[in-house]
Amino acid sequence: MAISPAAPACIVLAHEDPAHVRRLVEALDPFPVFLHCDVRTPEPVFRAMTDGLPERVRVLPRIATGWARWENVEAELAGYRAALAETDASHVAVLTGSDYPLASSGEISALLEAHRDDSFVDVHPLPFAAWGRDGGVARMRYRHWAWRKHMLRLPVPRRVPRDVVFAGGSQLKVLARHHAADVVAVVDQRPDLVRFWRRTWIADETFVPSVLNTPGLVPGFAEEHVPHALWWIGWDGTAMKSPPWLTTADAGRVLERRTASDVDLPHVFARKFSTERSSDLLDVIDGAFGLRQHAPRTAGAPVGAVGEVTP
Repeated sequence: MAISPAAPACIVLAHEDPAHVRRLVEALDPFPVFLHCDVRTPEPVFRAMTDGLPERVRVLPRIATGWARWENVEAELAGYRAALAETDASHVAVLTGSDYPLASSGEISALLEAHRDDSFVDVHPLPFAAWGRDGGVARMRYRHWAWRKHMLRLPVPRRVPRDVVFAGGSQLKVLARHHAADVVAVVDQRPDLVRFWRRTWIADETFVPSVLNTPGLVPGFAEEHVPHALWWIGWDGTAMKSPPWLTTADAGRVLERRTASDVDLPHVFARKFSTERSSDLLDVIDGAFGLRQHAPRTAGAPVGAVGEVTP
């Protein structure tokens, strides 16, 4: 599955809405895709998501992922390993099954060509003011479990790794190939960090950012990344655990982030979309950016398209 340099391999973490996942795969053509589907997804939904996919898509071994669980990191890591082993991609992008590109493959490749050795990830050293009164420090200081979308915390402080510079950020990111390899190497060499993060709250928002932000683990990262998120997310200012679904009412906001003259770097992805709520908006996006030019304009029946579980 070799591709030319300055193009991403795409990890897609999904669990539902196979019609949208397949539409996302079409929109990412010709990039290789490494698709993970939660093992708890019903078999008919999984088959609808994966049967007859193009050769550039590999379905990763399935594990039980879910909201705030360490296993989300495990799925991401499995994608890194497969992308590094099976492609010559210059970058690795991490998407969810409810994301969608806001740019053609040519535009995405051109952006990466201009930043061949750089990652696109907005890393925030902890404490981070947007993460509450303690800035997210308690995520590290105490052991946590996720239960039915609720946080369980053992109120007994634990020892934290002294050689890690803690940081946070979105799981959605585009890593330069060498940074993805660095993360995998740290996992293999530091099982103590894996044990620690298994009980860290929402590990997919802190593990990779902390590894990258630690000079002793990934030297030079500070100079080799662009602190800009490539995703536009339609937060509307209300308190919620997951972004709102995007519809045609959001078309102006979505397109503005790609066309506004004051935007130095574009958002080339957005979330979150579903077949049931977003098909008309996705048709507009396809037309605006030349996506899926040889595919039907309707994504199809919303098999398994129910409310999202993960953020």
